[in-house]
Amino acid sequence: MADQPQQDTEPLFSQEAHIPAAHVVLEGHLIVPSADAPVVIFAHGSGSGRHSERNQQVASVLRQAGLGTLLLDLLTPDEEGDRDNVFDIPMLAQRVTAAEAWVHQQPESMSSPTGFFGASTGAGAALWAAAEPDARVGAVVSRGGRPDLANPRLGMVEAPTLLIVGSNDDEVLELNRQAQGELTCENQLEIVDGATHLFEEPGTLDRVAELARDWFVRHLA
Repeated sequence: MADQPQQDTEPLFSQEAHIPAAHVVLEGHLIVPSADAPVVIFAHGSGSGRHSERNQQVASVLRQAGLGTLLLDLLTPDEEGDRDNVFDIPMLAQRVTAAEAWVHQQPESMSSPTGFFGASTGAGAALWAAAEPDARVGAVVSRGGRPDLANPRLGMVEAPTLLIVGSNDDEVLELNRQAQGELTCENQLEIVDGATHLFEEPGTLDRVAELARDWFVRHLA
């Protein structure tokens, strides 16, 4: 990728999102570059949300490729203080499903194919949601994720799934290899050389963004 990141083109539609999910309202931000463009819904991991610089960087690369993005907080500020909520995968997955339904209620994205981009525990939630019988998700990407947290539903996921892990993230890499063995859908494990869990090493997050972009463009076009 270029040393200087490209700027997003002027989007067709940009709005703050207020998404009802069970007994809470989730806050987010939807950007759609063109009518009915594919939309990637970000499921953030622990201690992260729609303002995460890492996910903002990946989202920018996706939009440059013509994809829409919905970045949202899966937990409310009050819920973030309880560590157990971070690992409540069924609850988080229900909220990912609610976000997907909300995207298809917006005039600019009613017919948009959707993808899930999950990080850390958010990847488990994304895959759990993708396994729902009525899920409309067309592709899933996990960044440094915990797909093992979606057991025993991994074998029910039909959407093509890309698992991205840093080569120096030993424990998570092994968990991803085990989870990949449970997947029956089209899937791929990409190991980013020299990266640790947060992909803080120079160039490693750029590689994540490129891999995610290519996967979503291929499967959501």
